Amino acid sequence: METEKLSQKTLLSTRELEIVELVVTGLSNHKIAQELEISKRTVDNHISNILKKTGTGNRVELVRWSLQWGKVCIDNVNCCPLPEASQSINRNEINGMVS
Repeated sequence: METEKLSQKTLLSTRELEIVELVVTGLSNHKIAQELEISKRTVDNHISNILKKTGTGNRVELVRWSLQWGKVCIDNVNCCPLPEASQSINRNEINGMVS
């Protein structure tokens, strides 16, 4: 992976960070839309913007990017505090939905 594609300086909005966290849990765009009470088309647009901003080509690369730069936390590994995003999403609820 090219380092320039994985810039730590990429700025994602709070909503985009929420969506990244839900992508990392394995939710589909449809399920993300239901969770956030927005349309699937809006989620599709957010995902497209996120992929462009992060220079990733697909969800797998996005998850790798997220882990590399500490944008998400999985099982308390590679964690980085994200005040607004982490407060708006209850990880226990997400884990219960995915199980």
